Amino acid sequence: MSNVPYADTLGTQDPQKVIAATPQRLIELLDGLTDAQIESHPAPGKWNLREIIAHLADCEIAWSWRLRQAYGEPHAVIQPFDQDTWTPVYSAYSLAEAIACFKALRKWNVAFIGALTPADRRKPITHPERGEETLWTLVEIMAGHDLHHLAALEKGKRPSTSVRRPVRNLTQGYREGRTRRAEKLLA
Repeated sequence: MSNVPYADTLGTQDPQKVIAATPQRLIELLDGLTDAQIESHPAPGKWNLREIIAHLADCEIAWSWRLRQAYGEPHAVIQPFDQDTWTPVYSAYSLAEAIACFKALRKWNVAFIGALTPADRRKPITHPERGEETLWTLVEIMAGHDLHHLAALEKGKRPSTSVRRPVRNLTQGYREGRTRRAEKLLA
């Protein structure tokens, strides 16, 4: 059994292909969902679909730094983080903002990863909790993490009789979350 997170989820899939495909897969999974479906919590203490996307955007920020630190520093030590300490501010982000952040950073990271040489992929890093890994281990974890949350998003899709919202509205508006909350407060 591997101590690499999400290794079982990734299996034998090509991590580079997985991470490149994730933004489009997210859009496909969210296509046609109603606001109620997106904002519904599957259980107490569990993230709704918008919060999962915000989490993916936050993680992409962390991956961006970790990848470049592993690439640029000899035997970098990767800083762990507690994802739960970041979640209280997820209400500040609309779905459109979270998707836009994730897509832009992921595109940047996919290009960065595509430029790595075989020697770059083998650069050693240390994770304080898991020990020695490589830069490529980070890419494998990214891909497995994507698959884990894509499965959660798939599970979170529920049939609805409400009006379906086309996916194009996700990035063209989705009525910005902060504006929407402000309208409710002023009403």
